[in-house]
Amino acid sequence: MNLLHVYFGSGKGKTTAALGLALRAAGHGQKVVIVQFLKGRPSGELGPLALIDKITVLRGQASPRFSKQMTPGEREQTRLIHDENLKRAIGLIDNGECDLLVLDEALDAYMLGMLDEALLRGLLEEDPLCAELVITGHAPVDWIMNRADYVTEMVKVKHPYDDGVKARAGIEY
Repeated sequence: MNLLHVYFGSGKGKTTAALGLALRAAGHGQKVVIVQFLKGRPSGELGPLALIDKITVLRGQASPRFSKQMTPGEREQTRLIHDENLKRAIGLIDNGECDLLVLDEALDAYMLGMLDEALLRGLLEEDPLCAELVITGHAPVDWIMNRADYVTEMVKVKHPYDDGVKARAGIEY
């Protein structure tokens, strides 16, 4: 039985929780595919994840800038990259090469119009699900929340960023 997990909210820990589940699944011999949306800069998890043969990471965007700073052309190119990565992940599922699929920041990519809705719906609305799925992001999406089996909201109570502390290597990225 495959279920859908959603980790969302303004608090820290969505990606951390998703990657923790990915490590647990790989530790049990499951094949894991992680698709990171809206993330193109280097991040601390990439090196260690590359060392685990059961984990495949797909990511990329057209610009190192945050989505709000991208040109319309960069946004469109990023949408094409995101759609292609999701298609690749679906192909890995279809070939029996994925037991757990993590769609990191897919809620945000979808809300920003940088991820094809039909492609995402087709994957998430399959019954039964073709793989265990995790989707993360900041804001909930009603149709995804209604389909989810697990929903965890990460709520920011306090964060050093509010006091001007910049993101730190190894902690925030």
